[in-house]
Amino acid sequence: MISLETYIFITILPPLFVCLITPLLSKNENLRDALGPVGGIISSYGAIEIFTAVLEGKNISIKLLQIADGIFISFDVTPLGAIFGLVASVLWIFAAIYSVGYMRGNQEKNQTRFYTYYAIAVHAALCIAYSGDLLTLFIFYEVLTFSTYPLVTHKQNELALKAGRLYMSILVGSSVIFLLPAIIWVWILTGSLEMSKHGVLDGYLNYEHAPYLLAMFAFGIGKAALIPIHKWLPAAMVAPTPVSALLHAVAVVKAGVFTMLLVLTNVFGIDFLSKTGASIWLIWLASFTLLITSIIAVYKDDIKARLAYSTISQLSYITLGGALASATATQGAILHIVTHAAGKITLFFVAGAIYVGAKISKISELNGHGKSMSLMLLAFFIASLSIIGVPPMAGSWSKFFLILGAAESGYLFVLIVFSISTILNAYYLMEIPARAFFLKKEKEIKVKIPVLITIPTLCTCLLTIILFFAFEPFQNLTSIMVK
Repeated sequence: MISLETYIFITILPPLFVCLITPLLSKNENLRDALGPVGGIISSYGAIEIFTAVLEGKNISIKLLQIADGIFISFDVTPLGAIFGLVASVLWIFAAIYSVGYMRGNQEKNQTRFYTYYAIAVHAALCIAYSGDLLTLFIFYEVLTFSTYPLVTHKQNELALKAGRLYMSILVGSSVIFLLPAIIWVWILTGSLEMSKHGVLDGYLNYEHAPYLLAMFAFGIGKAALIPIHKWLPAAMVAPTPVSALLHAVAVVKAGVFTMLLVLTNVFGIDFLSKTGASIWLIWLASFTLLITSIIAVYKDDIKARLAYSTISQLSYITLGGALASATATQGAILHIVTHAAGKITLFFVAGAIYVGAKISKISELNGHGKSMSLMLLAFFIASLSIIGVPPMAGSWSKFFLILGAAESGYLFVLIVFSISTILNAYYLMEIPARAFFLKKEKEIKVKIPVLITIPTLCTCLLTIILFFAFEPFQNLTSIMVK
């Protein structure tokens, strides 16, 4: 019988093996390209077993290496980690299949290098999900940053290299200047880097200093893309679309908001934040980020740029939910990681399909072309409904919990922010299929979308509906997290 601890390795090691084997198969494209989907299936098996075990109340932890007294490289699966690990591993299957269709369909160069670093990024994201202490979390947070740099700069042109410099300077700079000192501060206060279900700072941190420590964490977690450290994300859209999908749904930004929620719940603790009011400033900043980036998205004509600003806005829903320091809002924030991941990866898949199939990247160029790519635009429409929060799509559940949590916390202005943002979501997302189906075609374009792009896109689209009806296990696991 396989031990629960072994399932951690079954989940995190396949992408590492894919990374190591991929360069050896550079001359056998079919075998090389099959590694990702196979690795995703194996990882997903382990993640599902871990998810089920944590749901049953079992503890899964491993201490791999002791660095010093109280400092370890370790894995300890929290309910939040079990959810993030499941999301990252399952979506890797579809992203890996889609990547093959996109990279071949667009005749991209250096595909072996691309798949190698893609696998490292997934490995880092899964290790972040199961991190048992702040040191392990920080190490793999940085591995994720460095492994995605070659993906962002994949095209190796001036625009890509400039975006890569901005990407690295913001993400590495924020983590070294703010995140690492914040972790050291926690270690000095508590004598340990371990985390706890109800937080570790109560009784150690002066209440007056709590907002400053939280600020160091919030601005140190650059992957959560709060204003003013958000600019790396739109800049990174120069990368191939599978990278955009990886950044926005599977790994990078989800690792950012996962880390943010883990800090809010397992380092500070919901009760500690509520008692001290340390996160009030973060509520205002996340609300501001949420609204401003939604407004910016409305004015973006490039499809990926619009989706990038949409992502920043949706990430702020998650940060805001955690900052409200309410059990219900925190549940909503955790659930939004799941629902947004399924919806946003679908939207980026469609953006890539449109580019590969019709060489269209601008929304204004879509006019009248709906019939020639009807399946893809239907998937875009359904995923958009989920992002907006319309039943029976998965996103309606997470937004319901976020709204309920804001109401319970007494933050009327947050409810107003959610309402305005939802209207803006509907406008900037629905304009895309509306233009394609209802405006007059300006010129004829031959559209041919590879089947390896179509299939994973339809699967993730279907996932946004399935998650609405298969919502209970995720809700139960979030309930354990906030008890």
